[in-house]
Amino acid sequence: MENFRNESDLLGTLQVPIDAYYGVQTQRAIDNFKISGQTLSSYPHFIKALAIVKKAAAKTNYELGLLDENLYKIIAETCDELVAGNLHNQFPIDMIQGGAGTSVNMNANEVIANRVLEKLGKEKGDYQFCSPNDHINLSQSTNDAYPTSLKMALLAMNVELVEKLKKIVEAFREKGKELAPVIKMGRTQLQDAVPMSMGQEFEAYAATLEEDISKLNANANLFVEVNMGATAIGTGLNAPVGYANLCAKNLSQLTGFAVVSAPNLVEATPDTGAYVIYSSALKRLAVKLSKICNDLRLLSSGPRAGFFEINLPAMQPGSSIMPGKVNPVIPEVVNQVCFKVIGNDLTVTFAAEAGQLQLNVMEPVLSHSIMESMIFLGNAMDTLREKCVVGITANKDACLNMVRNSIGIVTALNPYIGYKNSTEIAKVALETGRSVYDLVLERGILSEERLNEILDPANMLKPH
Repeated sequence: MENFRNESDLLGTLQVPIDAYYGVQTQRAIDNFKISGQTLSSYPHFIKALAIVKKAAAKTNYELGLLDENLYKIIAETCDELVAGNLHNQFPIDMIQGGAGTSVNMNANEVIANRVLEKLGKEKGDYQFCSPNDHINLSQSTNDAYPTSLKMALLAMNVELVEKLKKIVEAFREKGKELAPVIKMGRTQLQDAVPMSMGQEFEAYAATLEEDISKLNANANLFVEVNMGATAIGTGLNAPVGYANLCAKNLSQLTGFAVVSAPNLVEATPDTGAYVIYSSALKRLAVKLSKICNDLRLLSSGPRAGFFEINLPAMQPGSSIMPGKVNPVIPEVVNQVCFKVIGNDLTVTFAAEAGQLQLNVMEPVLSHSIMESMIFLGNAMDTLREKCVVGITANKDACLNMVRNSIGIVTALNPYIGYKNSTEIAKVALETGRSVYDLVLERGILSEERLNEILDPANMLKPH
């Protein structure tokens, strides 16, 4: 039995697996780009977005009289199948590729065309009845269909990422409420500062991450401006009059996002500014998450020779040689994810800068970097929330003892005994190892009753 069919293109004839819905140009991409091992099929949001864009294009072509009704309906049905998750294994090309995304666009065109042919009762590759180029890619170019699909994918992915972010914000907030009664020392430059509650510390984590919800949404909103109808370089060659605005309207209806046509398609076609600013928001979130994980690792250090203020859930044995050792593996893995996201942001920056004249050919690595960052961050936040944050407990006595023995509480005496006296008390306490409390009483600077009132940790957690 013959296992291949022959398809031809500009470069000649090539064998394609007989059952494959993809065609000759996808096969060339499979052969040419063995780079990352991460295939388009690993990014379902991108495939679904490609299908939505192709459906919007077909609808626009039908409404403008360029596509007959029967073919349009079958194309639309096929696109719906891709959106539902079907045939995603037919997108085997590497995410990193040359050609400015042409392989991705043609992969979608070929899969849709061959599935339409199957519905028509025709053989795969019999493109006279439905052509990847003449029908599925009608009134389009890779240079408008690819970036538009990427933007639709990123909009959908942002919705999911923000939901994951909201969940971890709530987890930190709930942990803050739980740990509100625990008094501890705050630190600046890793030195004792002044007392605070552990609730304040965890609420601060919630607050700093919550800021990024609006940042991500605001930056993602830049993706609603698309260049469909630009075709090759923005002049709209081979697209009918009115196509750009009508296609944007159809995309808006299909996606639920407020999609609009860019005011200047020549400018919009090579422009990658929206990706740069959104990637920077991902980097900002990564930096904050990494800082929080640094804190969690410090606060849980010990158990006998570290801070030992909190306990992280024990997830796995920590050493092949040291019995009883348990490491903070969840914050550690999130730190590493954050480093990857920060690196991906630099890749996006370089890729955006590499645009030349009327096109940026580096969009494949740009798209891969952003989507990878979003997936990694989403998974990392879920992991941190489920396997770490919700299970954190406080070592209340250890925290309170550090407050009582700290030199830092002398700061609270400043308004009552003056900076000079406070400095002298702190110096002697450091040199002798004696407590601030005992030294103040010994020198008769304050009464015991007044000193107890001033140095009550609960009184030092807020202005008064």
